[in-house]
Amino acid sequence: MRPSRRQIVGCRLPFGYPAWGVLAPRPTITQLTEFPPLEQVLLALEGHVATITLNRPEQRNPLSAVMLRDLATAFRWCRHEPEVRVTVLTGAGDRAFCAGADLSSFDGGMTDLERHRSRDLFVELFALMASLGKPIVGRINGHALAGGLGLACSCDLLVSTDTATFGTPEINVGIWPMMIQAILARNLPRKVLLEMEMLGDRWTATQMEAFGLINRVVPHDQLDGAVKDIVDKLAKKSPVAMRLGRDSFYRQQDMEFNAALAYLHSQFTLITLTEDSKEGIKAFFEKREPDFKGK
Repeated sequence: MRPSRRQIVGCRLPFGYPAWGVLAPRPTITQLTEFPPLEQVLLALEGHVATITLNRPEQRNPLSAVMLRDLATAFRWCRHEPEVRVTVLTGAGDRAFCAGADLSSFDGGMTDLERHRSRDLFVELFALMASLGKPIVGRINGHALAGGLGLACSCDLLVSTDTATFGTPEINVGIWPMMIQAILARNLPRKVLLEMEMLGDRWTATQMEAFGLINRVVPHDQLDGAVKDIVDKLAKKSPVAMRLGRDSFYRQQDMEFNAALAYLHSQFTLITLTEDSKEGIKAFFEKREPDFKGK
């Protein structure tokens, strides 16, 4: 019998284990902060790694209004749950990570003003991901197009299957990728992005890796192993150093140069006052692995 979404959300699952599987070991219930109810997203936790999965594979995991709310809810839970040190974002199935916005979900009976305000969901989600305080690794299991590309670019690190394609096809239907352009412009070279936006063509994972967008491109059967290699390393790092460092990276990127230097100076002093910093230096001199507590 397939477990309900509610049951899935409240379980620790081994990384890469399909939440709907029936031939794997029974997941164990973990006593954590109450898990949120979700309709179109799956949330699982194994050790210090939370996995958020867009779960509409038959429709290529489109960003409907419900999907966007579920994603924001799952990320908020990850932000506030102290057990979570790393978050993995992926799509269900092997066709698409995310094919973009589900336009039909924003149109039913809405006025023009209501439709405009409904797009706040995209803004809120992207801002939430940037301020999460914990690394987000994108497991790109298939095509990442339009809003799906923006979602991928909102992750800190990306591991992609070599069959995935990437693009902004909005121009082909007389639209422009306004809602994700600020994110794309911070992740891709200027001329590359303009070509993507103006021509609307698809680009390969290998091309995106060459432009610095993707960290690793692997065959599909090596995708889980490559993601696990990264998240296992991230989970061992100091949570407080990761939070302060990640926050500083995103906050300083739009500052004037001298202001950024002054800001980073203050953040370095702050990070050296943490218990994790003292433990890390002590462990270095004692030639042992540090025991970080996130304080």
